[in-house]
This record gives sequence, C-alpha cells and structure tokens, in this order.
Amino acid sequence: MHVVSENCAHLTNKKGKNMKNVPDSPLGQMYKAHINFILDKNIEALLDQYTDDAMLISSFMKKPIIYKGREQLREHMQGILGIQGLETEIIFWSETEEPQTLMITEQITMTTADGVANMRFADSWVLRDGKIAIHFAGMVQYPDGSLA
Repeated sequence: MHVVSENCAHLTNKKGKNMKNVPDSPLGQMYKAHINFILDKNIEALLDQYTDDAMLISSFMKKPIIYKGREQLREHMQGILGIQGLETEIIFWSETEEPQTLMITEQITMTTADGVANMRFADSWVLRDGKIAIHFAGMVQYPDGSLA
C-alpha cells in the first residue's frame, strides 16, 4: 500500500495548473494522465483508461447515478467539455497492487464559463488488467459548500 506523504512532489500538468501531492507510482502516472485528458477534453483517451464494461458510480448530482459501459461513460464525460481550468491537490492517497486499487480525496478548483468552483472529491478506482473497471466518483463537498 502507498499512502501520500508530504514528500510527494508538486507536479505541473500540461496546462500549467498544479497537481499537488501525486505520488510517482504507476497509479500516480495514470492519475496525471487522467487529469490531462480531462484538460485536453480528450474523451476517447479518457475512455481508453476504462474497461469496455466499466461501471462509474457518481454522486456529483447529489444522488447516485450509475453509468455502465463505454457509451454511458461517454455520456457522463460530456461534462468535461465545459472545464476551462482545473487544479487538484491530493489530500489522501492510498493504493494497492493486488488487487490494483486507488482511493483518493482531492481538493478541486475548477474554472468554467460560470466562474471558479471549489469542491472536494473522493475517488476510488478498482482496476482490471491495468484499466479502471469500477470507479466510485464521489463528491464530498459541493461547490455551494454543502457536504455530501
């Protein structure tokens, strides 16, 4: 198991925004690619990080929504098209190798046409053959400050 510590480097993604406290591990590299795909609005590359039968459980809309398979994930990921800027700071990071899993809490600053929003996410990935098979995409604190 790997737990993030204060020794993790502050990383700058391709868009010049910060990704803080991301470990230099295989899942850390996958996470950095994931964020950069979001910033590039590259939905196909993002989908390629998932198995064809992946399931994503989202609490972004204050109620659970389950997306199954590539087409439903594509529908969910249309939301990234409005993102103009994204900064992430990992607050908690834990990963395992067998099975390959990731559990994180992130402080997110997101810029859209509506302005800047600050949120806290809790994401967990369960991987199969190096791809995300199950993704729990949870909101811990919404932009309005309310807690999940």
